[in-house]
Amino acid sequence: MNILIIALSGIGDALMFTPALQKLNDEVPGANIDALVMYGGVKDIYEKLPQISKVHYFDFLNKSKLESLRFALSLRKKYHATINVYPSNRREYNLIGRLIGAKKRFAVNYLRKDFSNFGFLNTSRVLEDDNLHNVEENFRMVEKLVGKKINEIPAMQFCLRNDDSEFAKEFLREQLIVENDLVVGFHPGCSSLKNHDKRRWEPNKFAELGKKLIEQFGAKILVFGGSEEEALKDIVVTNINSSNARPVNVLSLSNTAAIMKRCNTFITNDSSLMHVASALKLNVIAIIGPTNINYIRPWQTDFQIVSLNLDCSPCFYYSPKPLTCTREDVKFKCIKELSVDFVFEKVAAQIKNLRHSS
Repeated sequence: MNILIIALSGIGDALMFTPALQKLNDEVPGANIDALVMYGGVKDIYEKLPQISKVHYFDFLNKSKLESLRFALSLRKKYHATINVYPSNRREYNLIGRLIGAKKRFAVNYLRKDFSNFGFLNTSRVLEDDNLHNVEENFRMVEKLVGKKINEIPAMQFCLRNDDSEFAKEFLREQLIVENDLVVGFHPGCSSLKNHDKRRWEPNKFAELGKKLIEQFGAKILVFGGSEEEALKDIVVTNINSSNARPVNVLSLSNTAAIMKRCNTFITNDSSLMHVASALKLNVIAIIGPTNINYIRPWQTDFQIVSLNLDCSPCFYYSPKPLTCTREDVKFKCIKELSVDFVFEKVAAQIKNLRHSS
């Protein structure tokens, strides 16, 4: 059986499919499982997974419609089944799946904007449930494909190679980070598509938090993010104004993850690196504003959620609509009014627990 995983929606979403992928591989022995991706970071992750035979990488965002059509048709009739990784509530993803033309096309039946995004082009669907985690929604599609309930859901999977680990060792040596140092990772970014940069806690607040962690715990701060976030990282590091704070500027997601493994705790917005941290089993402090926590909380790792839990939250659900705020007093109050002291209390408690258990 030839199965294609259509993982076009981003790094975090692709990672949150990896538990389902592991069980799919177990439950359909002998299946050939390929993946279709359009982000380099997803390609980096999926090429290292033992369950994936081949990764088809195509940059749909920067290719013409004609080029995209030709590429999709080049995969036509090569697969018995496709699975649209959750969430993929966009008409383009459903059209690509239909063009590829597998007889069975598995997807989620979304509660919002499903018909207008051509969800009906899929043949086998499970109804979206706002109480479930993304990992669980993906698992339901695999259960539908194999025709039975699967009770145990494994952790997310991020495979690192020896060269990734060696790269991290050299980086940490250059940064003078030694075994007994308390290392705290920051990710002040997140996707900026569809106005999602409004989910970011302010970089100046990350900087103030960094100062407090250095002053009270002697922490060494590593500030992570993609190449498009270098200016953001520089703001945080410059405002901390300490030799204990350094940006992590590397090109490979695997290299980034290998360095992240050294972090004793990882403080992050709702972002792809939050899910990478979860896959690496790090201690995570997740700063959450408008997103449904049920969907995206760190999976199967020690974590704390920092949220104001406003009566209007969550307001972000999966649809192609840009992120908006309907409050009349303070727009995006859920993230703007999260104080440094409030976040610091959560982080300090986690650090003290770590030290007590070690």
